[in-house]
Amino acid sequence: MSDATVEGGDPMPAALPGRLLVRLSWAGTAVTCVTSVANALTGDRDHYALSAVPALVLLGLGCVAFVAAFLIAVERSRTEEIGVGGLFFLEGCAPRRVQVVMMASVAVQAVVPLAVAVVRPFTAFAVLAPVWSLGLAGLWGARHGTFPPRRRRDGDDGPDSRQDATVDDRREAPGHG
Repeated sequence: MSDATVEGGDPMPAALPGRLLVRLSWAGTAVTCVTSVANALTGDRDHYALSAVPALVLLGLGCVAFVAAFLIAVERSRTEEIGVGGLFFLEGCAPRRVQVVMMASVAVQAVVPLAVAVVRPFTAFAVLAPVWSLGLAGLWGARHGTFPPRRRRDGDDGPDSRQDATVDDRREAPGHG
């Protein structure tokens, strides 16, 4: 058994958190690739829904994953330093294996439909589908990523002090109070 694969060819160890997100990402990638290639091979412009419907569904679900990742990250950002590169591209926040596997899913889901769309432009809806894999990568980062603790900045006594300072500044400004 090589280091790259475990459990019958599965690249993700069973104990790894977020394993389902990785599998869902690759499932979406497979659906996108199979339907866009099949649609291109049929050459039937009247049946472009073969690749358009799954692509639009994955786009919609990917948008939901993006919003969920963002909301989780906003909550976590109160105590942790979270950057976009870490959140969506898993840079520095995920085990290297997870980052490589998730970003490979995004790359394949982007490149294959783009190549197919160059040959058969009516399959171009499939280029929207990578939002699915990138959204799931963001969800992995938001839920399972490790980020450094938030650093205090000079004069920052927390979120409430900024609001109080704004109120105090208005009271001291000419024409107020």
